[in-house]
Amino acid sequence: MATGWARDGAVQEQIDASVTDAVERARNNLPTGRSLSHCEECGAEIPAARREAIPGVRLCVPCQSAHDKKQQANAGYNRRGSKDSQLR
Repeated sequence: MATGWARDGAVQEQIDASVTDAVERARNNLPTGRSLSHCEECGAEIPAARREAIPGVRLCVPCQSAHDKKQQANAGYNRRGSKDSQLR
């Protein structure tokens, strides 16, 4: 397959690097330390099952859901790593 100036496999390497970066970013965002008994944003009690399941949890489920939605809205889309953009 003719790729122009890019060497063979360069597109896949970029995609792999983007995925690796996203996984590393997600791992860095995982909570650590002791779990809180009450949500640090709204003060609602965090159920014991949630505290045991997620070490270091700091938010109740509704606040965590709102936080996750806000993070998704801020996440950028890497057009350089997209195969579709390479084919155009």
